[in-house]
Amino acid sequence: MQGARSRMLVAAVAFAVALTVSLWTIPRETGGAAAGAAPVAETSQSAGTPAGEHDTNSHDGATADGGPDGWKSMDQAMAKRDKSFPAATKGRGGQDLVPTVLPDGTKEFRMTAKPVKWEVEPGKVVDAWAFNGMVPGPTIRANVGDKVRIVVKNELPEPTSVHWHGIQLPNKMDGVPNVTQDSIKPGETFTYAFPVTRIATSWYHSHYNGTKQVSSGLWGAIQFGDLPTPHKEKVAQKQFIQIQDAGVIGMTLNGKSFPATDKFKARLGDWVEVTYVNAGTMAHPMHLHGVDQLIIAKDGFPLEQPYKADTVNVAPGERYTVLIHADQPGKWIWHCHIFPHAEGSQGMFGLVTEMEIS
Repeated sequence: MQGARSRMLVAAVAFAVALTVSLWTIPRETGGAAAGAAPVAETSQSAGTPAGEHDTNSHDGATADGGPDGWKSMDQAMAKRDKSFPAATKGRGGQDLVPTVLPDGTKEFRMTAKPVKWEVEPGKVVDAWAFNGMVPGPTIRANVGDKVRIVVKNELPEPTSVHWHGIQLPNKMDGVPNVTQDSIKPGETFTYAFPVTRIATSWYHSHYNGTKQVSSGLWGAIQFGDLPTPHKEKVAQKQFIQIQDAGVIGMTLNGKSFPATDKFKARLGDWVEVTYVNAGTMAHPMHLHGVDQLIIAKDGFPLEQPYKADTVNVAPGERYTVLIHADQPGKWIWHCHIFPHAEGSQGMFGLVTEMEIS
């Protein structure tokens, strides 16, 4: 009985295989689906694009076959966006904060933290929190030997504080709630006072609910004194590039997203000093086309051996100061080299600017 069952099973399998082979050999129509058959929807997947992931070679549902709804529409949209640089927006961050000089020579700066509407790029207005109505907050400049007072008023809907990142100062001025001071409650004011004891190229930022407050706009740059240049190069201009990548401010340079970022302009032969400040949550390799970057300081400390790079990787909280010799005329793109931070099917966006040398 068992042998008979085995023979029947083998025969059934053989019949199924024969039937399948015979069906494979039936000729198929090459001009389309057989008459009366429902059309089969085709799916396209770019080579190397894992299933379920967005194909960045497509744009608004367009295909890459060159048809009227394919790459041509993407190319036109890219050109329109890229050529709109530098696009005008309302508001400019990082402007110098002018102090009041007190009778004893102390330089007093005043900052108010409050909610504002901030235009990140044309038509994109976000609910930011800002010092003195700008993102990044105002730049604070003083000389070594100065005494400074920074009066911070809180008009936010929650407490805040200010930490003076990398600055040498008394512990009680460090700006960390519940450690060196009480938080600054809504409606209250706190005064930070300390002497400027050394050269510093640095920044300040909220140290209360930092995940929200910093990425909402509560940070800014500090320049105390002037960094020495390796061979006494005469610097024509000094600039900050303050990087953000999170919260409502998002992928921005100095509070703006391409195409609304500021263009850097230099005359042929000039030396330009630029300090990167990473106020964001991830590292950004900043690449300048066409001309070298000579790294002269890390976190405000001059390097004994400056070195050249075309890409400078700036981690959160870090500052790198570079000298750029504007020796090649042209419009040179300047961007984070993580492409999802700078360029996609819509064209350039986010962490992109330009240096124009003429």
